[in-house]
Amino acid sequence: MIAFTEEQEDLRAVVRRFLADRADVRARLDSGEGHDLAVWRQLADQLGLPGIAVPEEYGGSGGGPVELGIVLEEMGRVLLPSPFFATVALVGQALTASGDDAAKSRWLPGIADGSLTATLAVAEESGRATDLTTTATGGTLSGTKMFVVDGHTADLLLVVARTGLFAVEGTAPGVTRTRLETLDRTRRLARIDFDGAPAVPIGESPPRKALDLAVVALAAEQVGGAQACLDMAVGHAKVRVQFDRPIGTFQAIKHKCADMLLAIEAARSAVYHAASAGDELPVAASVAGAYCSVAFTHAAKENIQIHGGVGYTWEHDAHRYLKRAKSSEQLFGAPAAHRARLADLVGI
Repeated sequence: MIAFTEEQEDLRAVVRRFLADRADVRARLDSGEGHDLAVWRQLADQLGLPGIAVPEEYGGSGGGPVELGIVLEEMGRVLLPSPFFATVALVGQALTASGDDAAKSRWLPGIADGSLTATLAVAEESGRATDLTTTATGGTLSGTKMFVVDGHTADLLLVVARTGLFAVEGTAPGVTRTRLETLDRTRRLARIDFDGAPAVPIGESPPRKALDLAVVALAAEQVGGAQACLDMAVGHAKVRVQFDRPIGTFQAIKHKCADMLLAIEAARSAVYHAASAGDELPVAASVAGAYCSVAFTHAAKENIQIHGGVGYTWEHDAHRYLKRAKSSEQLFGAPAAHRARLADLVGI
């Protein structure tokens, strides 16, 4: 088990209470934006969450990856449809780590106060982040990016290209954005085509660091989703009666729940080690990416199993967690890809 400070537990409690009243996933599934703009403004104006991991000099609260991980866990727990993950966890972290003072001064204050939404474009048409074909020439960018989180509405696009990281305005000439039909309707993805779009180079750090930070952020969200699945399963097992006994009293159900708990605690340990890994970030991110994807999918499947037929119905949320788990599993690399990279990094 991981021990958090009193302040970190208070942060978790505040975010959980806020989301309990406002995270109506079903209400936003058919909206054009895919999220509730009023909730986004409340997150910014009342809680200041977009600035949670932004340095104070750029208008943020100066928290670190651990605090950001706590917020993402809580958002993952309720499958919150929100530009928070793309804007804060992906772009906010990438800009903060970029070492580019001009870029940070230009965009981080808008992220911190919630007036700017952004996203990170990584995968190519092949679906992979390797063998990049997106190129920058003479201050313009050309190529195609796929599966861009909230790419259909983001104000700022941070694009991983062959020669580095580039910023493109979402409404710039030469940018065409198309929302994709996806398995997981709680997270909107887009295809973005760049045809000579004006682009600004970002930072001195290689794009790989931005990708590692994205993997760790996603892993934190996956832990929250997995924990929600366990809580749902345990709650159902306490009240569902078969043969005059709650099903939770049967050994098989106890074993399933115990195995889920162990996997989630291990996943949580992997995430928070990665969040403070420093120079070991590449190795820690690969471990978290591989383990947390498997843990979330396992918990989502077991939750449906314990719910029996109830978990398969459209009206129940159990299937939404499985769809989120499967989509997240592929978002920044499948578990096998993370394990292969880990083997390369440690020299196996």
